[in-house]
Amino acid sequence: MLLQVKNLHAGINGKEILRGVNLEVNKGEVHAIMGPNGTGKSTLAAVIAGRDVFDVTGGEILYNGKDLQSLSIEDRAREGIFLGFQYPVEIPGVSITNFMRTAVNEIRKFKGLDPLPGGEFLRLMEEKKRLVEVTSNLMNRSVNEGFSGGEKKKNEIFQMAMLEPMLAILDETDSGLDIDALRIVANGVNKLRRPDNAFVVITHYQRLLDHIIPDFVHVLFDGKIVKSGGKELALELEEKGYDWIKKEQE
Repeated sequence: MLLQVKNLHAGINGKEILRGVNLEVNKGEVHAIMGPNGTGKSTLAAVIAGRDVFDVTGGEILYNGKDLQSLSIEDRAREGIFLGFQYPVEIPGVSITNFMRTAVNEIRKFKGLDPLPGGEFLRLMEEKKRLVEVTSNLMNRSVNEGFSGGEKKKNEIFQMAMLEPMLAILDETDSGLDIDALRIVANGVNKLRRPDNAFVVITHYQRLLDHIIPDFVHVLFDGKIVKSGGKELALELEEKGYDWIKKEQE
C-alpha cells in the first residue's frame, strides 16, 4: 500500500478540522476527494504534504510503510510526494528552467544519482512539455510570475511531469479553469498515470472527473470521510448536491 491515513486528527490554532480521517491509496489508483467548503479537504492535502501550519493531534500517516510525521516537508518531496496548490505562488526572478533543474537534481541527489547534464536535462524538459502540452514561451518566464490561473495550473502539471512523483495530490487544480485549460490539466494527469504511482484529486466539481476517471470517490464532510464509492458517487453529488450527505449524517 502506498498511502495509509489512520484516524487522522489535525487542526490549526486549537481548532480541530480533521476529526478522524481514514484513507487507503494503492499504487496505480486515482482517488477523488469531494465535499463542500470548509470540511477539511485542503487541510488533509497540506497535512500529508507536511505543511507545518497544521497540528496533527492524533492518528498516523504511513507512506510506503514510513511514518510521514517523522519526515520534513522537504524529505516528503524527495520521497516522491507532490502537492499541486489551489493557488500556486509566484517566485519572481527565478526562471522555470532553473527552478526545475534544481528540483530534479535535488531528488536525484537524494536517490544517490549524479546531476543530469545540461543537454540531457533540456531534452527531458522538451519531452515533458510535449507530453503535457505546455508551450515554450511559458518556460522562459519566472515561476508563475504574471501567469493567468490556467497557466499556473498547466505549469504545475509540467512540474509534476518533470519530478515524476509516486504520490501526487492535486488540491482543487480545476479551480477557475476554462474548458481548454481543464482539458490540458486532465490530459496531463491521465498521461502521467502509471502502475507504480497514484493520484489524490481534490475537487468541488464533477466536471473534472469527466476527464480524469477516478477509481474511488470519497466525500469528506465535517472532518471525516463519510461516504466512498466509484465514479457514480460523483455523478450523484452533482445531481443532489451535498445537502443529502448532511441529512444522512444527522
